[in-house]
Amino acid sequence: MSEQTLTEHLYGTPAKPWVRPDGTVIACTEKLKTMRENLEELRQIAQDALEDAVLMGCDEGQVKEALIHLVQTLSSGYAPAD
Repeated sequence: MSEQTLTEHLYGTPAKPWVRPDGTVIACTEKLKTMRENLEELRQIAQDALEDAVLMGCDEGQVKEALIHLVQTLSSGYAPAD
């Protein structure tokens, strides 16, 4: 991997904190840990899916496009917490 900052190391930091819908910062250590671990898991699953697709002959760019589309079409199903 290149010198890029991993998403899970960027978000949840003072430079790019997790925020609530009202803009207030989430500072709970356990919540931040859970978010980081979830992003790490998602990265590994996405990496595995990308590698499988490329090994099967799919175009890497198209697979990444599909992964982005997948994320963009997600919705939580929960009302924002108060």
